[in-house]
This record gives sequence, structure tokens and C-alpha cells, in this order.
Amino acid sequence: MENKKKICVIFGGKSPEHDISLKSATSVINNLDKDKYQIITIGITKDGKWYLYTGDTAKIESGEWEKEAKKRAVISPDAEDKAILVLDGANTEKIHPDIVFPVLHGEYGEDGTIQGLLDLAEIKSVGMGVLGSAVGMDKSFSKIAFKDAGIPQADWVLVRRENDFGGYIDEIEQKLGYPCFVKPCRTGSSVGVGKAHNKEELLLALKEAGKFDRKILVEEFIDGHEVECAVLGNENPKASIVGEILPTVEFYDFDAKYNDNTTELQIPADLPCDVSEKIREYAVRAFRAIDGQGLSRVDFFVKYEDNEVVLNEINTMPGFTNISMYPKLWNAVGLSYEDLLDELINLGEKRVK
Repeated sequence: MENKKKICVIFGGKSPEHDISLKSATSVINNLDKDKYQIITIGITKDGKWYLYTGDTAKIESGEWEKEAKKRAVISPDAEDKAILVLDGANTEKIHPDIVFPVLHGEYGEDGTIQGLLDLAEIKSVGMGVLGSAVGMDKSFSKIAFKDAGIPQADWVLVRRENDFGGYIDEIEQKLGYPCFVKPCRTGSSVGVGKAHNKEELLLALKEAGKFDRKILVEEFIDGHEVECAVLGNENPKASIVGEILPTVEFYDFDAKYNDNTTELQIPADLPCDVSEKIREYAVRAFRAIDGQGLSRVDFFVKYEDNEVVLNEINTMPGFTNISMYPKLWNAVGLSYEDLLDELINLGEKRVK
């Protein structure tokens, strides 16, 4: 055990993407090389309680892990400790991980919060730093970064929940028209996302998105292929080949991503070579624009009419389930899931704040 790196996988969390984190973490744990790593698992409940979990990995995805986890856990912000504190009655145990893999999607996990906590404790972590996580998570700010980087995007209107939604309707209709997409600014996995074909649907979609965030992004509809590209690296990031989403529903919503087995992933995407290369170039440029390190999945549209590439969004901790695009894209070019995890851990150890 002394020669193995201690990898602490943190899963769950308070975001609406809690259940997706359970799926991703289960897959990550199952694919980590047990000959190389001593795996420590910390689960966070939906109400924000942290527990050390030492039970069967198979019980994580179902949520059964919570029934067995008894010892509370916290990260010590004391940089001298560099420790996770496990609280057992009057006793406190210190665990000193070599690196933390926060397999957390959405707020409090993908938005720079846990990254800041780990930096404060001087514990290394897999993935983006504070700035890249925060900007990548907030679609309104990443839009600004991508615009400055000269990457084509769908046009948008920023809506704030504290104002009357009706006051935005004229601007949205004149600038974007119908159909249009409505998204909470700081969620992923298509949580709270809606498509509006008229004013009535727009108001309903705004109210639904407003349940998840005080800031809402309304975007113009792009009629095109939905494609994704994976990025991996720190100072010299590289892009994978491009994959295409072929959903059987009107748009690639939460159910299509995680519950609908009819959705197909086409790898590589059936696109002209120059278009695929443009996507790969933009993916790396988007990654750099938010001060990216570690990993991201960058999503695009390719217009049917002229093959113009339009950036959709960036995901700084993409899904890692067995059907997720990020590991599949790298596997298609010869980097296995297991080797991908090794590389992410290596990048996390080398990440500069």
C-alpha cells in the first residue's frame, strides 16, 4: 500500500446534477488501476453533508451508500495539514491524499468552490483551477471570454430572475426570434434547459430555468449537427477527434443524455475534414480562453446550410459515465479509459495555480 498513490474521489454534491455525479464517480472508481492507486471515497449528500465511504462501489450510483456511511469528513483548510479529517465521535483521523479527483458536476463542484477549498488546503486536484472552473461554469461569462477569443457563437440575451420576465420578451423576440433555447447560466447536463417556439412557451421556460439560477441565458436556435470535442492538457492542450450526437428527440435534453438508450453517438462525426479541424482548433482556443487546465468537453453546432461552426458551450467536468462522450472520444484515438484517468491524475499533479 505504501507504494500506491492515494486518490480521493469525491462524489455527489448539492447541485441538481447530484445523481449524474454518482454515475460518473462509479465509472471512474471502477476504471482506476487498483494496482497503482489506493482509492479513498468521500460522498457528499444533497444537503451538503460529507462522509467517508468505505463500502461497495456498486451502491454509490443507487444512493444506497448513504445508509452505510457513518463517519463525517471535512477538508482541513490548514495548509500544514494537507488533510481530509475523518470525524469518529471524539476521535479525528487524518487522511493525506496525494491528489483529489472531484467527480462533481454543477455548482459547488464544477464552479471553482471546491477547487478553491483544495487550493487553500494545498491539496492537489484533478481538473480545472478556480478561475477556469468559475468562468467555464457561468455561461454568461464564458460567452464574453469566447467572444474576445474570436470564436463564433449563437447570439444571446441575458435574463435576470429578479426582474419581470415579461420585460425581456420584446428584446428576445426581436434579437433571437423563435425557436430559441432557454438555459440556467450555471447548470450542466441540460438541467432546466427548455426550447421555446412562442411567447407562452418562452415564459414557461424562463420560469423553469429560474428555479435553478438567478441568471438565465436565452440563445438563438442553430439548425445544425450537434458535435462535441474533448480537450486534454495543461500548457499544451490537445483536442480529440470530433463526435456527433444523434438524439431521437427534439433536442439533447437531460433524459436523452442519461436515460434514453436510443440516442446515438457517432465517432468520428460525419463531417468534412476541414470542418472537423476547425472544431478542434476552436475547442483548444475556447479551453485557453478560460485559462483551462486538465480537461474539458467543448460542444458545437455545425450549420446544415453551410457547415459554419458555432460554439455552444464548454464543460469543465464532463460526464464520465459508461456512455459519456468525453472518454469515448479519447478511446476512439487509442487512449483507454484507464489510461485517460492516469493522464488526468498526472496533469492534476502538475497543474500550476
